[in-house]
Amino acid sequence: MLEDFIALIYPHLCFSCGKTLYRSEKSICTYCRYHLPRTNFHKERNNPISRIFWGRVNVEAATSYYFYNKGSKVQRLIHQLKYKGVKEIGIVIGKMFGSELKESKDYEGVEYIIPVPLHPKKLRKRGYNQSELIANGISEIMEKETKTDVLYRATANSTQTKKSHFERWRNVESVFKVKNTEKLEGKNLLLVDDVVTTGSTLEASANALLTIPSSKVSIATLAYTQ
Repeated sequence: MLEDFIALIYPHLCFSCGKTLYRSEKSICTYCRYHLPRTNFHKERNNPISRIFWGRVNVEAATSYYFYNKGSKVQRLIHQLKYKGVKEIGIVIGKMFGSELKESKDYEGVEYIIPVPLHPKKLRKRGYNQSELIANGISEIMEKETKTDVLYRATANSTQTKKSHFERWRNVESVFKVKNTEKLEGKNLLLVDDVVTTGSTLEASANALLTIPSSKVSIATLAYTQ
């Protein structure tokens, strides 16, 4: 009764559409869970995400969960996750995404999950890594360990916003390095990020991971900017 009274005064709202959640709903309402624009790219090996990396870096599979468009509900979710401190969005959608990946043959061989890291300065400023939250949600459902002590940013590159494809690539070309790789030799790694646009950040991250002997890399992002 106390919970119902508090909810009456301070209702729990869907982070996607802003409508009041029912007691059985958490973070995102049932309508949005089923109607947000999913790509279903994990069901198709030859998809627009995998084609981004053709001829650039050798990845086993690549997918994104949602389509991302300006002014959309997906943009609202990601904005709240990255800039408003709503961490639970990353975990909740990560679990939803993980349920899809777990049923995909292209991702059944994944052994470890690795989020794209933030530079320590940005991590201190934001307080958390949104890609790590997504990875943790996926990890819980796929029952695979998330590794955050392997891939790191050696330098703090400038923002990618409003940069061209080539400028984005030059901006992250040698940013990422790896360490503590002994247990990952010969392993199938899932690289996780929030949004893919040109793929420059993921390309640089994957290239760093592929320096681990006999490793394989797949890619999964929360959203794809069309």
